[in-house]
Amino acid sequence: MVVGGGAREHAMCDAVYRSNDAELYSVMSSLNPGIQLLAKDFLKEKETNVEKVVEFAQEKEIDLVIVGPEAPLEAGIVNELSKAGIKACSPTKEAARIETDKEWMRNLLKKYKIPGQLKCETFTDVEKARRFIENLNGEVAIKPIGLTGGKGVRVSGDHFNGMDEALVYVKEVIDKQIGGKAKVLIEEKAIGEEFTLQAFSDGETILPFPAVQDHKRLLPGDKGVNTGGMGSYSCENGLLPFLTRSDYEEGAAILQKIVEVLNKEGCKYIGPIYGQFMLTVDGPKIIEINARFGDPEAMNVLPLLETDFIDICKGMLNGNLNSKKMQMKKKSTVCKYVVPEGYAVKSMVGEKVFVDENSIKNTGSQLFYASVNKANDYVLTTTSRSLAVIGISDTLSSAENICEQALNHVEGDHIFIRHDIGTSELVEKRVKHMNELRGI
Repeated sequence: MVVGGGAREHAMCDAVYRSNDAELYSVMSSLNPGIQLLAKDFLKEKETNVEKVVEFAQEKEIDLVIVGPEAPLEAGIVNELSKAGIKACSPTKEAARIETDKEWMRNLLKKYKIPGQLKCETFTDVEKARRFIENLNGEVAIKPIGLTGGKGVRVSGDHFNGMDEALVYVKEVIDKQIGGKAKVLIEEKAIGEEFTLQAFSDGETILPFPAVQDHKRLLPGDKGVNTGGMGSYSCENGLLPFLTRSDYEEGAAILQKIVEVLNKEGCKYIGPIYGQFMLTVDGPKIIEINARFGDPEAMNVLPLLETDFIDICKGMLNGNLNSKKMQMKKKSTVCKYVVPEGYAVKSMVGEKVFVDENSIKNTGSQLFYASVNKANDYVLTTTSRSLAVIGISDTLSSAENICEQALNHVEGDHIFIRHDIGTSELVEKRVKHMNELRGI
C-alpha cells in the first residue's frame, strides 16, 4: 500500500506495479487518476488520518506500506502501523525528525560532527536573532523549524535584502508560529549550486540514486516565488554537469553517516531518505535532510529503476541492502510540472486540463498525475501542482526535447509550465556559476 496521492506517489505506485509479486493498494486525499488505474483498491482519505489508514491496511491485509509525504510520518503513521503488526518501508516518527524538526536535525549533525554543516542557531527572540544575522553580514537563510511543504525558507538576496527585511520574516515566523513553533532557525547562506541525492536505507547501509537538480522558483531564469518544485533533471552518468564523482561520493558519505548516527540515537532509519545539498567551493553543504523521496526528484529516478522495487523494500526491512545491487537505466531525464495558473500565489481551482496520455507515451515520455480531481471524465486543477511529464532519453538535451514534445499533448486555458528546466542555456548557466566560484 502506497500512502499519498501526488505525482511522487504515482511514480512510487508505478514502481510497485512493475514488481513481479505485488498487488497495489492506495490511500490518497484527492483522486489521482493515474494511481486509481494501477491500484486494485483505494481509500480516499487524508493521509494524516492515521486511524483510518491503519484500519484500511488491516481490512485489506496489507503486507507492506510505503509512505510518500512527510506529514503522515510526523503524525506517527509508521509507529501505528507497526503496533498493528504491519511493516512499513518508511521511517518512524522519531527517525523522521531528521526532516520534521530542523533544530533537532542540526543538533544531531553537531553532536556527531557530521561533515557539510552550516553555522546555525535557533531563536525565539528577534533581537538575539538580529545579532546573529549581523555577525554573518546578513548572508543568511531563515527557516521555520517544522514542516512548510518546501515553501517556508527565505534566503538573503533571493527573497529579502538587508537586515530590516530579514527581521520582518523572523518576526513573522515567531509570531505566527509558521511550521508549528514560535521559533526560527537561521543558517549561514551557502553559495553554490543545489543538488539532491536520494537513497534507500535499511538503517545501516544506503543505496544511492543518481543525483538530481530541482528548480524551486516559479518562473524561468529562477525568478518568482518558491514552490514545492517546478521540475528537475538528471543525467545518464548519475552526476550533474557541475557535479564531479568526488562531490557525489562526498554527499553519499554524509547520508551514510546520518543513517549510522540515527541508529546510534535509537531511531533506526528504514526507507527512502534524501539530502538537499549545496555544492560550494568547500564541497557539499547540508541544506536539509528529508525522510522520503523528493517531489519532483522521485520522478527522475524511479522510472529508471530496473531492480525489482519490492525486492529492495524487503532488503530495507530485512537489513540486507548491502547484498543488493540497484540496477538503473543509464538515461537522462527531464521532469516539468504542469501547474494551475496562479500556483504558489492563488491557484485557479477547478479548471479543466486535457491530457492525451497515448500521445505523451508515444513521445517516449512518462506522465505522472499530481494534485488533481476527476469529475465527469475531466481532470480538474486543485490549489497544488497538477501533473508531471518526464522526458527520458540517452542525453539531457534529447530528454528535454522529448519532454517538450509530450507537453504539447497537455492543454488547458489556465495552466502554467516552467519551460526552461533542463535546457542547455540554463544548465550552462549552472556550470558557469560553479566555475566562477571555483576560479576556473
